Amino acid sequence: MRPFSRFSLILLLMAAALSLFIALFAARPQGIPLTSSLTAERRVLLLPLDSRPPCLDFVAALGRIAGIKIIAPPEDILDYYTKPGDTAALQRWVQENIAGCDYAILSVDQLLHGGLLASRENQKTPADTEALITFLRALHAAHPDIPLYAFHILPRLTPPDSINGREERKALMRYSRLTDQIDLQTIPATEDIAEQEELRAAIPTDSLRRYEALFKDNARLNRQLINLAADGTLARLVIGQDDGERYGIPNRERRQLLETLRQQRIGDDRVLFTHGADEIAQTLLASAEAKRTDFSPRIYLCYNDPATPWRRLPYMAADMETTAQEKIRLLGGQEVSNPAEADFILYLSAHDTAVLGRRRTAADEIKTLVAEGRAVALVDLAEHFLAEETLLSFLAKNGTPLHALSAYAGWNTASNAIGTAAAEATLVATARHQARTADDVRRLYAAQFSFLDGRFAEDYFYLKDIIDGVNLSLRKAGYIYVNDLDLDHNARWANDMLQHAMDQRLAAFSSTPAFRAPIAIATPEGTIRLAVRRLTVKAWYPWPRTFEIRLESQNIVEELQ
Repeated sequence: MRPFSRFSLILLLMAAALSLFIALFAARPQGIPLTSSLTAERRVLLLPLDSRPPCLDFVAALGRIAGIKIIAPPEDILDYYTKPGDTAALQRWVQENIAGCDYAILSVDQLLHGGLLASRENQKTPADTEALITFLRALHAAHPDIPLYAFHILPRLTPPDSINGREERKALMRYSRLTDQIDLQTIPATEDIAEQEELRAAIPTDSLRRYEALFKDNARLNRQLINLAADGTLARLVIGQDDGERYGIPNRERRQLLETLRQQRIGDDRVLFTHGADEIAQTLLASAEAKRTDFSPRIYLCYNDPATPWRRLPYMAADMETTAQEKIRLLGGQEVSNPAEADFILYLSAHDTAVLGRRRTAADEIKTLVAEGRAVALVDLAEHFLAEETLLSFLAKNGTPLHALSAYAGWNTASNAIGTAAAEATLVATARHQARTADDVRRLYAAQFSFLDGRFAEDYFYLKDIIDGVNLSLRKAGYIYVNDLDLDHNARWANDMLQHAMDQRLAAFSSTPAFRAPIAIATPEGTIRLAVRRLTVKAWYPWPRTFEIRLESQNIVEELQ
């Protein structure tokens, strides 16, 4: 394992110093334990993008904040890593389970291809696509009162894995970037046209044909889906852009489809583009709940540094501000210019080496906002995805009550993290808006604290720290391809390393005053004080790679007298 980060070491020392106190006093119940087991008032059918936790588990956990039971397909017909889902069985499952649901959130990539990874290979025929359109029309006709919210993902710039020649892939990616640059030029540069032709001649014909067909077929399907949204078959369509860059054929497809929307005068309420993929079901859930209750969240955008709005992080075709504004429109929210008017502040922190010195200032700013009673949804990102570049450690050090945050996210890409944080904060604000009793408030915060603690564990401790140690240990033992593990041989060892490292870090983290600080919450029956007294997490690898984890967070939330 790699050496602890400085914050991890400080936490372990603090844990040792506090261990006797915790054993004698802090572990004893100080109030009335609460439960996050909500009575599900509504049912929402979910066909996820794939079976990874962000696409499935996160949606179910966020649903609990709003009292929603997420109805999802059984594992045996969903995708599993490179194995596609059973599309025929999935379509039957949707038909058999949608009755009685308030609405449905449907991944077109899962319905047609059997998941995101399968969609990148594009092995479906035009007849398969036509059958999908027919299926969606029939589903709406059979259940006209159940809104269908669908989402579909643009192919990414990176070629599909089946094109595996290193130089071939590099040439295709250069061709994609150059093609987009030429498309943006009023008068294409002669040297760019010449290079494009050289690349077309150098790339194997079949590979170039397959690569370009990804975008042509995707655009054709998106136009058919847009027509379904225009005629009311789909209540809303969201088109996502996965793993983008500043230039690339995906951007060209996006511009062409936006022009189609402009010409047909189709607004955001029917079809919306967003950068991202994994988080879209979460934002659709939050959007649908806000719409159902006629609630439009007022959101104030705040940044850790004046340059952050225009910062473009890895795997992103858009800057931070553009991405955040897309999410606000998706949620049906309103961007406000005064934090005092906001239902929550979406605080975007994206540190790079040039602004690391501002972390303490940013953390103090968040502490002040929380002390003023502002709801803050923190997006905690960094240029190199390292714990040393993020804000959470500074918030723990300056004593910011961490459970006063409306949301926390810092995983994977900027679009993933911004979408997750905005969705969580919107669902909390919507549930608060609808709460009629103190018990309603207690239950929603018990569920929200559980999701929040999961994000601390995964987005900070795992993705910014533990993953590097696990990967290093695997590689030292001879397992070079840590993103294609042989789980028959090293799964138990990898899971043991993960769990041991997580236990160490959370034992220290959950002992800090910032984590344990009571939170005063207004209810229709007066103010209550809630505190999280203990946090344990069971974590393991759901797929044969270390890129993501599945976790079950269990905390003890108490109401203090």
